[in-house]
Amino acid sequence: MKWLNFMFQDPSSPMMEQLVKLHDHIMMILIMITMLVMYMMYSILINKMINRFMIEGQMIEFIWTITPALMLILIAMPSLKALYLIEESNKPMLTIKAIGHQWYWSYEYSDLNKIDMDSYMKPTQELLINELRLMETDFQMMIPFNTPIRILTSSLDVIHSWTIQSLGIKIDASPGRINQANLYISKPGLYYGQCSEICGANHSFMPIMAEVINMNSFMNWLIKN
Repeated sequence: MKWLNFMFQDPSSPMMEQLVKLHDHIMMILIMITMLVMYMMYSILINKMINRFMIEGQMIEFIWTITPALMLILIAMPSLKALYLIEESNKPMLTIKAIGHQWYWSYEYSDLNKIDMDSYMKPTQELLINELRLMETDFQMMIPFNTPIRILTSSLDVIHSWTIQSLGIKIDASPGRINQANLYISKPGLYYGQCSEICGANHSFMPIMAEVINMNSFMNWLIKN
């Protein structure tokens, strides 16, 4: 169905699932704060309770000072946990290099076979009926699932950003510098992303497409290439 093309992909990595839970946790706190503030504003507007001789209220001052601090702690602790999980390295079994160009990506598999491939966006006139415009590429990066993977990114011209939202990974590809990110995918499928750094005139035509398969299929693909 065409309307499904407008929906985000489901989270497919433990890191992205953690980020979604963090988002929901923070949103619940924001909803509680919003409802409390709206109730207090409504209560103040409709009542006529005044006391012009009251000059202090230490208990209420203590409450409205300590409550925001506790809420910030409730937000900060899971945020720090997610931040450290993103940077944690888990002895990767596979390393893939993603190199940004204006305006395409090239991938290198150097651990096993020496495989170098360029990934360009498919022109609209070449798309099949079930393919997504501006998201399909002529070469899909092949990745095994349930496998710790290290992504190394760099660039040969300007700053790019290698991003697949549903996998919870976003890493800059900077010229003259190698950046590292960790990836662990929990289920097979086709995952789409785009360069998330404004890198020039064709920035919008630099998609990322990853095909996630099981290890046996991945090894067969390596042998064929």
